[in-house]
Amino acid sequence: MSSTLIIIGSARGDGNTADAAQQLSDQMGGKLLDLLEYSVAPYDYGHDYPPEDAFLALVRRIVTYDRVILASPVYWYSMSGGMKDFLDRFTDLLTYHKDLGRRLRGKEMAVLSCSGEERANDGFYESFRLSAEYLGMQYGPEYHGWVRGSRILLRERND
Repeated sequence: MSSTLIIIGSARGDGNTADAAQQLSDQMGGKLLDLLEYSVAPYDYGHDYPPEDAFLALVRRIVTYDRVILASPVYWYSMSGGMKDFLDRFTDLLTYHKDLGRRLRGKEMAVLSCSGEERANDGFYESFRLSAEYLGMQYGPEYHGWVRGSRILLRERND
């Protein structure tokens, strides 16, 4: 089995997305990483990042895994702002840190969405799929967790 890293990009570290990510981790043996525990600055065209910016350190960690699962709540039909900032920063891997970006090729990128609805809109996954394709990563599967009472139900999307 390949090594898996599940990256949680939610505004709440103890929310439903974290619970769904933990459940998925328990099923497949993946490690969890919460973006709230790191300082990742938004993309800057001048590449002028604060000293505490942890993006490159996170990517150096990511490339040691075979599969990365990006977990985000569904916010207004899209990924969270924190996850979007994180994904935007991959631009740095296509310009100034190409050697690091090339190490993503051939790895797997999957997605875990979480919402109060049983299904997430298909458009939610498009940015992830296209980003994986652009980076030369294998895409999928897509997972979705939804809240029912105090439980998180989780399934792989096949539709």
